[in-house]
Amino acid sequence: MAKKQSQDDVVGPDRPEEEIEGLDDVVDSGLGEYPIDTLLIRKDTRTVFDVVRRIDKEDFVLDPDFQRDFVWPVDKQSKLIESVVMRIPLPVFYLAEDKQGRAIVVDGLQRLSTFRDFLGNKLKLKLPDQEGLHGKKFEDLPAKLQNRVEDCNLELYVIDSKVPERAKLDIFERVNSGTVLTRQQMRNCLFMGPATRWIKKQVTTKLFLDSTGKSLDAKKMRDRECVNRFCAFFLLGVEKYKKDMDDFLARALESMNAMSDETLDQLASTFQRGLRNNFELFGKHAFRKHAPGQQDRSILNASLWDVMSTGLARYSVDHVNENAYQLREAFYDLLSESDFNDAITYGPNSTKKVAKRFQMAEAMFKEVLGDYED
Repeated sequence: MAKKQSQDDVVGPDRPEEEIEGLDDVVDSGLGEYPIDTLLIRKDTRTVFDVVRRIDKEDFVLDPDFQRDFVWPVDKQSKLIESVVMRIPLPVFYLAEDKQGRAIVVDGLQRLSTFRDFLGNKLKLKLPDQEGLHGKKFEDLPAKLQNRVEDCNLELYVIDSKVPERAKLDIFERVNSGTVLTRQQMRNCLFMGPATRWIKKQVTTKLFLDSTGKSLDAKKMRDRECVNRFCAFFLLGVEKYKKDMDDFLARALESMNAMSDETLDQLASTFQRGLRNNFELFGKHAFRKHAPGQQDRSILNASLWDVMSTGLARYSVDHVNENAYQLREAFYDLLSESDFNDAITYGPNSTKKVAKRFQMAEAMFKEVLGDYED
């Protein structure tokens, strides 16, 4: 009789994605906590021609990650162009300004991508009921219709770079009319650069996939969110965390975007060392609550990830291996302590809970392994 395949054995697209324990999913705060004067959103009007020109100059930024994942079918793109030709009013567009003055598209990504592709003659219209448009590219249209498309006015609302990070993401969630995005997907839009490319590379390594059990939803960027958390706590330090996880993760990305390639390479080596130490210690149970000898794999705990990935990144693989037995025993003792379990499970993003779990984990590491090597 064939052996029944367990969920742990399943990999790839057929594998059901797990939830993550100890991860606060931030909900829209209602914006009531933000002073009215800090929510700086200005209105602008630009033509399709001007917007596409700015996209080509990279003054307006479209995230290629989302272009791959959330591409409109040709018929939907064609109907947008048809609406413009017929002078049907379009919904407004939302953009977020970064500190370099670029405009990151918040809502309207597919519409702007469609305009860019159509004006660039990459889109052939699929409109069987419109004989004058069906099968046509932009260059095939008569000058009158070309001008109508290029001169179409788009209403843009631009979120100022000074808006607090949490408020910016709350606005992002509220106005987005397309596919619902996770907070990490939003951050990936707002902080595109060396940091997001670095994180993207890390989540594709075999060691990351092995140590997380391929269980983090890549499409929702749960994998990148975990790596972002490592970078924030490792680079900024737990003492810089002040309750707002959105702001904390954003500051880490901002810091990484200013780093040299050499510094990012060093960070990659440190991160990989943390993964290796955890995987060699706990195998498929790495970053998960479990007991000695447990067979079934629990779900990954984000708060446990925070303390274990950063803590063991500071010790050499040889040193950890030499003290593996004592470290496992100390870890299981730590998991059995109610204060620690509470700090990685309930309201884990509170300043008090974050400080508590890092304090207790650091004490464990230093008791078994001595002072941090880095």
